Amino acid sequence: MKVNTQSVNFNADKKLIDFVQQRMDKLDMYYDKVIKTEVFLKLDNTSGKENKIFEAKVSVPGDSLIVKKQCKTFEEGTDIAVASLERQLKKKKEKLRAHF
Repeated sequence: MKVNTQSVNFNADKKLIDFVQQRMDKLDMYYDKVIKTEVFLKLDNTSGKENKIFEAKVSVPGDSLIVKKQCKTFEEGTDIAVASLERQLKKKKEKLRAHF
């Protein structure tokens, strides 16, 4: 799956982008009709510890799934967001199965 990753207010290193790609690739196991995925890594300019925002938009036929998480690290945000997307994709797949 092609993941379009954009970093806002900072330059993401290759290691972080590869980590995001690796985690997002796991979504293919749950739903194979993903059209495209856009990921936004944002650095909030606050003094708080949870200033990293992970936002993902997954386009599937007829719908878009959007997840936004704010955490201490981008890796933590990625893991939480991917878990949430997994649940949403499983739910979507179950609904499709119920119609057949």
